[in-house]
Amino acid sequence: MAPPPPLLTLRDISLGFGGHPLLDGLSLTIGPGERLCLVGRNGSGKSTLLKVIAGLIDTDAGTRALQPDVTVAYLPQDPDLTGFETALGCVAATLPPAHADEGHRAEILLDALRIPYDRAPATLSGGETRRLALARALVGDPDILLLDEPTNHLDLPTIGWLEETMAAFRGAVVTISHDRAFLRRLTQATLWLDRGRLRRLDEGFGAFEDWADAIIAQEEAEWARQDKLIARETVWSRQGISARRKRNQGRLRRLYALREDRTQRIQRAGGVKLETDTGETSGKLVIEAEVITKAYDGRTVLKPFSTRILRGDRVGIVGPNGAGKTTLLRLLTGTLEPDAGRVRLGANLTPTTLDQHRSILDGDKTVWDLLADAGADRINVRGQSRHVVSYLRDFLFDDAQARSPVNSLSGGERNRLVLAKALARPTNMLILDEPTNDLDMETLDLLEEMLADYDGTLLLVSHDRDFLDRVVTSTIVLPGDGRAVEYAGGFSDALAQAGGALEALFPGMLGASPRGGTTSAPAKPKAAPSEKPKPRSAKLSYKQQRALEQLPARIDALHAEVAGLETELADPILFTRDPNGFQARTDRLEAARAELTAAEDEYLEVEILREELER
Repeated sequence: MAPPPPLLTLRDISLGFGGHPLLDGLSLTIGPGERLCLVGRNGSGKSTLLKVIAGLIDTDAGTRALQPDVTVAYLPQDPDLTGFETALGCVAATLPPAHADEGHRAEILLDALRIPYDRAPATLSGGETRRLALARALVGDPDILLLDEPTNHLDLPTIGWLEETMAAFRGAVVTISHDRAFLRRLTQATLWLDRGRLRRLDEGFGAFEDWADAIIAQEEAEWARQDKLIARETVWSRQGISARRKRNQGRLRRLYALREDRTQRIQRAGGVKLETDTGETSGKLVIEAEVITKAYDGRTVLKPFSTRILRGDRVGIVGPNGAGKTTLLRLLTGTLEPDAGRVRLGANLTPTTLDQHRSILDGDKTVWDLLADAGADRINVRGQSRHVVSYLRDFLFDDAQARSPVNSLSGGERNRLVLAKALARPTNMLILDEPTNDLDMETLDLLEEMLADYDGTLLLVSHDRDFLDRVVTSTIVLPGDGRAVEYAGGFSDALAQAGGALEALFPGMLGASPRGGTTSAPAKPKAAPSEKPKPRSAKLSYKQQRALEQLPARIDALHAEVAGLETELADPILFTRDPNGFQARTDRLEAARAELTAAEDEYLEVEILREELER
């Protein structure tokens, strides 16, 4: 039987702004019930393409064809809800004419999203505004649903509700999101917008990164064969993304080791009862909270809670909006006094709070001047002198952007500049309150990498499950009834340890895998008794044995080379005296660091295998 015709077709779409082609001869079809995610670098045109699909933007060339009677609903990043007196009227206004008398649909959604019918949209918080906009998009049961960052400003219970709702939704969905867990669970095909072109992978987001790496490697080989000149910043940034992803494997192993140490300390503490031998933790203690409580206007926000946080711990705090996450954060950092109990802070703490409101950005300054003092070309980065251009490359800026005005940057670039400014300050305690809102995936990868290298203490409030799983060593869950319960590991570890106790709070998330999909897929059948498993080798191969012997010297040599290059690049006049030499050293330093990480990872893997074989 022939497949059903597509609901919407884009053919040879081109669109540019200021002479810059954003979409270049792009074509796309959306079929009934398809679940697509749209990914791409910040500024690649993802939101613009979504608006083209919605019919909100006229293109320079190409055609958009929509089947008769097909309805399209669009959730923008910044919804405009002005002109409505009540939440109910705001949602009911989007009902299609054929369902105009079915106001109960709006009421059902508002009840599910915990928004009173008579609330004025102008009085809603950021999270409530997002939930109201979701209700407007869903109420008409559209044939095509377009979602631009749907999880922004939503708490985890609402994200869980949205995932359950999307799983049961019968129409087609196209989603832009930085929430990897959300995309892995709900998408069946991936659209990659890259330099104006659109590629399609008929698999969900979980398969995207390996697929994209293979394409990048193929293109680089083709460019080398044809000896083409490629823009340096494009090659550097795309290679950097792939290299960072590979380096993260070694950092994940380090995170697991930190989690194991944190698990043992939580178990030794026995929940509320903590060790109080301050001599043992002298110089290491960051925060010690003993049976602290807090209430507002007769409402208990925090019941008796105790914890001890040592230097190097990375603690995540999760829970629904209004559960007291920010209150707990303020109590732990000493900016709010508890009603009972006490909080003791360690000595010589230099905390830094990452400001996601971008208040540190001055639109009249250039990127260079914002980071460095007037006329200076170097910046002090946590006690180390760095050239402004070199430091900006760490945050995916190309050299030409160093002198660009701040107000010319895109939203994602501004977020990266906020990170660069905040993380340059000397600090041994980072406090991040919802840092992932409005961040694109590239910036999230960058932030994860920075935190992996960070040797201080981290306190993190976030609704991004994947980010928590990749970063934190323990998770404090606030269910909303005043309790605070600490679990070792990330968010997925907390759910697993709690069993069904948190299922009602985080619907549908209990079976979620921290690395993709869900655990509900059918298990592979066991091999029949007659099928003998392939015997495992009882010793290292010749190649592995040689690696174990030769890699230590290779690692030492690379350490020495990296140290030498860093010393040379610390010369304050090298960039002005020899810009080509500065560039060559910078490129080699990046390559040497990547080689060092790869060598360390390979040695660690072979050493672990050797120990397993000996056991």
